[in-house]
Amino acid sequence: MLKTRLASSVFALTLATGVQAADLDLDNMSDADRAAFGAQVRAYLLENPEVIMEAVQVLEERQAAEQAQGDVALVENNAEAIFNDGYSWVGGNPEGDVTIVEFFDYRCGFCRRAHPEVAELLELDGNIRYVAKELPILGENSVISSRFALAAREVSGEEAYEAAKEALIVLNGDLDDTVLSRLADTLGLDADAVLAAMDSDAVNQQLSSTRELAQALQINGTPSFIMGDQLIRGYMPLEAMQEIVAEARQDG
Repeated sequence: MLKTRLASSVFALTLATGVQAADLDLDNMSDADRAAFGAQVRAYLLENPEVIMEAVQVLEERQAAEQAQGDVALVENNAEAIFNDGYSWVGGNPEGDVTIVEFFDYRCGFCRRAHPEVAELLELDGNIRYVAKELPILGENSVISSRFALAAREVSGEEAYEAAKEALIVLNGDLDDTVLSRLADTLGLDADAVLAAMDSDAVNQQLSSTRELAQALQINGTPSFIMGDQLIRGYMPLEAMQEIVAEARQDG
């Protein structure tokens, strides 16, 4: 424990004074020297407590940079499954010069918050290809919602999926066959056919493949976005999305 505290203090002192940590051999210090050095470190930090926060900030920035670099590799290694899996619904401009991929859950509060901002981004830009990845992780109603949306697409095509997606992202309450049948009727769909398709092999395979991709990308929360080669875990406001799209467009 003492060595850990001393190592942390050495890091802080290195940032503050420019002393190289390699010049301090803690392992070969005598107990007396180590105690004296610890006292000096403690005195310095008490006089300059802001150094601790500076060290923490540098460490967090370093970790964030390493995470971002690792995410770039994850995106590159899984690019085909991310951008062209052959089954995920594509909206926006299918020929857009920038692709945004969203992993979402219909019952996720931040997904619901992001939904109108993503829609506004697509409307304002007009040159973004949007790929929807169903990732139900918040319980039974999430899974039922995704199954219904995917089944609607299997039965009635792309427009039916989009309509179901728009309805489900704002739908509250528990979902049962009665609620789903009423929703299908409202959307002009064959309720019996949609409900029957919810447990189809096609729907099962899509959910399974997306879940496996999310695991490969180390995604464990929604919403998560991929824009260009960047993987963003969590909600982003419209302005932040526009900035990242502009960067991806410039890099591309």
